[in-house]
Amino acid sequence: MLAMVGCQPSGKQESKTAQSESRYFTNPVIAHKVDSILSLMTLEEKAGELCILGADHPNLKQLIKEGKLGGTNGVLPGRNVGQYTRQMQTLAMQSRLKIPLLFMGDVIHGFQTGFPVPLALAASWDPDLTRKTDSISAVEATASGVSWTFNPMIDIARDPRWGRIVEGAGEDPYLGSLMAAAAVKGYQGESLASSHTMMATAKHFVGYGAVQAGRDYNTVNMPERELREVYLPPFEAAVKAGIGAVMPAFVAFNGVPVTANHFLLQDILRKELDFNGIVVSDFDAVTELQEHGVASSAAQADELAMKAGVDMDLHSGSYLENLPKLVKEGKIPESVLDNAVRKVLTMKFKLGLFDNPFRYSDSTLVANNVLPASHREAARKVACKTFVLLKNEKNILPLSKKLQSIAVIGPAADTQDNLLGPVHALARPEDVVTVLQGIKKAVSPWTKVIYAKGTDYNTSSESGFQEAVRAARNADVVVMVIGENNSMCGEGDSRASLHLPGNQLDLVKAVVKTGKPVVAVLVNGRPLAVNWLNDHVPGILETWFPGTEGGNAIADVLFGDYNPSGKLPVTFPRSVGQVPIFYSHLNTGRPFNPNDKYTTRYVDMPNTPLYPFGYGLSYTNFSISPVKLNTQNLNWNDTLKVSVSVINTGERAGTEVVQLYTHQQVADVSLPVKQLRAFQRVWLVPGEVKEITFRLTRKDLAILDKDMKWKTEPGTFDVMVGSSSEVTNSAGFTLKKP
Repeated sequence: MLAMVGCQPSGKQESKTAQSESRYFTNPVIAHKVDSILSLMTLEEKAGELCILGADHPNLKQLIKEGKLGGTNGVLPGRNVGQYTRQMQTLAMQSRLKIPLLFMGDVIHGFQTGFPVPLALAASWDPDLTRKTDSISAVEATASGVSWTFNPMIDIARDPRWGRIVEGAGEDPYLGSLMAAAAVKGYQGESLASSHTMMATAKHFVGYGAVQAGRDYNTVNMPERELREVYLPPFEAAVKAGIGAVMPAFVAFNGVPVTANHFLLQDILRKELDFNGIVVSDFDAVTELQEHGVASSAAQADELAMKAGVDMDLHSGSYLENLPKLVKEGKIPESVLDNAVRKVLTMKFKLGLFDNPFRYSDSTLVANNVLPASHREAARKVACKTFVLLKNEKNILPLSKKLQSIAVIGPAADTQDNLLGPVHALARPEDVVTVLQGIKKAVSPWTKVIYAKGTDYNTSSESGFQEAVRAARNADVVVMVIGENNSMCGEGDSRASLHLPGNQLDLVKAVVKTGKPVVAVLVNGRPLAVNWLNDHVPGILETWFPGTEGGNAIADVLFGDYNPSGKLPVTFPRSVGQVPIFYSHLNTGRPFNPNDKYTTRYVDMPNTPLYPFGYGLSYTNFSISPVKLNTQNLNWNDTLKVSVSVINTGERAGTEVVQLYTHQQVADVSLPVKQLRAFQRVWLVPGEVKEITFRLTRKDLAILDKDMKWKTEPGTFDVMVGSSSEVTNSAGFTLKKP
């Protein structure tokens, strides 16, 4: 069984674990060196050490030469990052104390090689895939001098209107915790001392994914129970994995902006989770405390943030301007300033920058702007594992490579930039393989491939419809590549609608009217309400934003070279009116009953989603046997063994993701109808049978009781095993009193 990460109670055993991880930052030899440097620093140098400025700052170079800057965020498309980091570090070596700079940026889903977006990686249900992908990203980024990434984003997101859902792992705290820990290990490796690893940042602490109305930067109001049960576990997992930095959310949480929230940053992050690394603000979040209405000046904002525990200020430069004065005025003890500087200097030692300030500057990795073949190959394989087959009526997929003609239609069919997804670092559109290119390379030489764009992402013009319909009529089968573009997802890009943007659906309807078989390939960064597609299009493949090798990977799946195995990490609603919608909801006192009006329901739509969490089809079929338990009466200190046999009953080899959920029938508080507790990917050839055994102990069944204490209660439980969250294959057991 995959170990439970981040969801156990914070008892003595867990605290010791966290404490042992925090020693990563308190090496006594490094501590002595840090204190020696600190004793030599002026107030201005200390304040500067806590600042991160970008190339847009007019005095950037002068501040670096004066030793009044901790780092610079220079990872921007179109820039020679390796040249920039070397130039800035050279200036830092001219400063009085020669303290090296940190170089950081958003290395989110690749650096020069574009990998699938994080939501797509979560659809693989393979944490090791995330680890490997982020490890490659770290190799590429560090070669350009980048020592710190503002990733992973581990916000739980249950509202697909929110644009940044694309950057996370979806709706579930268990899956999200595994992906969070894997990302930390991918970026940071076994040791930050390696020149190919970089510091990671867990963001955005905490609850950012629950912004009101799904609108970015909006307010978050959240009960403490929801905070602890749903949104905190991935951060706990990241801290236990040794994360180097945490970034607070720049939203107001229950009325108090997180950047100035002592309860969240001190009581929970520092004390409960025992985090001992760097807390770095989000972009201009400190000075934005004025906009929140809790500070009347930048100086007061700096005071609030510093006292709350924000060690570094990103971009504004306000700390440098105001902290020395605040210390001299007695408003901030110098010891508070010193503690923040210690964390930054400690990390620079851990990264090896004091030994060699230029150790992260080796631009030879990518010669002549040609991506390494091994990285391209990895991007292609990774993308294949992230695709989710949503519908395959009458086995329309996979397609034959020997078809006489194929029409490839849609605004995403021949695009390069929009396959990369938002915030793609230095990945270049010109390196991207489009879907049209991938299909042309995959089919036989005598197959005619007809292309028509049809429409654009956000237009009402139907000027291209006639050409698209003509292409469809002249083809044996139609592949429609539709969805969202980069500007519709990511930071600041929330949507009020979850339908296909523009008139893409009208284009699909026009093509379907031709009577030709249609396969829809979705390229997007959030769940979409594609009800009409589900009702009228026989084949639907969700490919998210697949990255540099997206076109080849999509062709691999469309033509059967790879059997899709992805599962949805987030629920697909029928309508935006169902949002937020997620599988682990409470039952309520009046659960839905179709024969009773006075139960929880809609009058115009089913409660159920279009596609549930954990759902995904294959080109083969799997059968899962009834659940078998080693006992129906589990003693307090014993282990429950949950076994099923998985059979490939189809004609192709493939992978099934076997998922285990539990529910406690009666407890101290109302509990979700089911909660994911474990899963396992199982590869089977046709006719093969494998027995899968999961192991659960009482710790895996812990709940947050009415007194907000984590504990396990004796009682009766249901355990369910299947291929999605709609599983009905279950067995019951009783956990006996100690």
